[in-house]
Parts: sequence; structure tokens; C-alpha cells
Amino acid sequence: MDRSGGGADAVTVAVIDIGTNTVLLLVVRATEGAAMVPLLYEQRIPRLGRGVDAGKNLLPDAMERAIGVLQEYRELMATVRPDVTVVCGTSVVRDAGNREKFRGMVRDRTGLELEVLSGEDEASWTYRGALSGMQGVTKATVVDIGGGSTEIAVGDSMSVAQRISLDIGSVRISERFFRHDPPTHPELESAIELIENEIARARGFLFEGSTLVGVAGTATSLAALAQGLVRFDVNAVSNYRLSRDVVENLFRTLRAMSSGRIHELSDMMAGRSDIITAGALILREIMAHYGFSEMIVSERGVRYGLALRELDKAGHSF
Repeated sequence: MDRSGGGADAVTVAVIDIGTNTVLLLVVRATEGAAMVPLLYEQRIPRLGRGVDAGKNLLPDAMERAIGVLQEYRELMATVRPDVTVVCGTSVVRDAGNREKFRGMVRDRTGLELEVLSGEDEASWTYRGALSGMQGVTKATVVDIGGGSTEIAVGDSMSVAQRISLDIGSVRISERFFRHDPPTHPELESAIELIENEIARARGFLFEGSTLVGVAGTATSLAALAQGLVRFDVNAVSNYRLSRDVVENLFRTLRAMSSGRIHELSDMMAGRSDIITAGALILREIMAHYGFSEMIVSERGVRYGLALRELDKAGHSF
């Protein structure tokens, strides 16, 4: 019996992405051979990863905030009754020594099962999700600058050839190095040293001839700032082209501003104003280090990739 209301062969998939800074919800409906139609698209910023880089454990208040978001999402999902629900944890959950305690809390308090993605799997599913919303890209480098880690994947329109998860993210870098607001020059130099060392791990990747695609909060936030958007506009952000010069100028502007001043730039800076400088720095270094002159921004990522994974299991092809 079809429960999705979209036809006899329709499947509705919900994916919740628990990250270091955000908890994201996507619910899509799809029929065989047709595009995925988003039904719900939500973002909350409980910053589950606060303090994890230093203490190696999820903090009790941070876990409570994340559980509260999951409970809210359960109520929202009840309105569309998904056939399949996936809850994934990324860098922050991978790194936490008490991740099994959190997994148990999620199960006991929400009835949801938490799947912890490896860094490599996160890169692969992010790649597939990002390319699902792009036309005419035959070779791509997909970069996901998250709160705790940065995933890089290189491949063609069909599959990933190379992938890596780097231990640099906007929350991790900000907490580890930025003691002042705005950060001082020595703090920035220390951050750059670590970022460059991590980026070098991808030295053997075949970047030449690929299109750089950026997903997640850093990419979409910088696209919004570049356009002077006060509020998030998915149509304005999707497929927006950020040149390396624009990224450089945004970084130079942000690094000189306090988080309070950054917050005033756009509604999208709520929950990001104290970490966007680090995100911009990571992107700047990646583009400069590997010679990318521009990046295409995608609002898609691991959530869309995991939705496609579940639709594959259901026998739907795209």
C-alpha cells in the first residue's frame, strides 16, 4: 500500500544529517525515473560538536540540544509519513569517545537508529548527492567543509575515483586556534599551518580538468554573502559560481570583523557568525593549493546521496 500519496510506485525517504554544527532534515518523494521532489527541508544549529575537539566527548547539554531537534523532526516527519528514515552521524559522532552513549540516547528518546558514517563513506555519498543536482559535469571535485571535518572526493558523472576526509572543519579550527574575536594574525597563521598540512594529504588526487563543487554551510553561506542576501534563497545559492578572488576578498573581510558584526550581515549567519571565517579560510586554501579558479555551489550533499542510496535499495533508478 502506498503511504506517500504520490502514486502506487512512489517512495518517500527521510534523511537526518547530524553534523558538528547543524542537524539537517531532508524528506524527498520519488517515483521510478522521476526527479526527487523535496517535501521537507529543515536546518537547526544545536552545535553538537562544541568542545569535542578538546575534550573528545559530546557534552551533556549539546546532546540534549541535538535530541530536542530530533524530537522536533519526528513530529515534522509524521506529517509526510516516510517509508524509510535514515539518521546519520558524521565527523562529530565519529570522533566522540561517548558516541555509543549518544546512539543509545537517540534510540531511547526518539526511536531512531543512528548510523555513523566513516569519513570515506561521507565523502562518497556527498559526491553523489552534489552531482545529482548538476547538469553537464563530466569530472568533478566535491568539497564539503563541515564543522569537524572536510571531505574531498574526485570522480566522474558515474562514480568516485578518489576520496578523503580531512580533520579540519570550521568549528574545529575556530575552537582550536581562534582565541580572539576577530582572530589575530598569529592565530590565523597557526590555523593555516594545520590546514595546509591536512590539504597536503590529497596531493596525489587527480584534480586537473575537474569542476570544483562546494556543498554544505560554508559554501552556501559564502554564496549568500557574495550576493548580499539577507535571507537564504535556494535558487540564488544553487549553482552560484564563486571565483577564487571573491573567496579571497570575503575571507579578508570576515577575518577583520567580530562575530557580532558578521551576524549582522545576513540571517544566514545565525549560528555561523563565529565559524564562517574559519570555513572561508579552509576554502581559500583548498582553491589556492590545487589551482581552482572558481567553485560551483550546491545546496545538495550527503542527505541527497543517502536518499539516493535508499531509493536504489527500493529499486528506483535515476
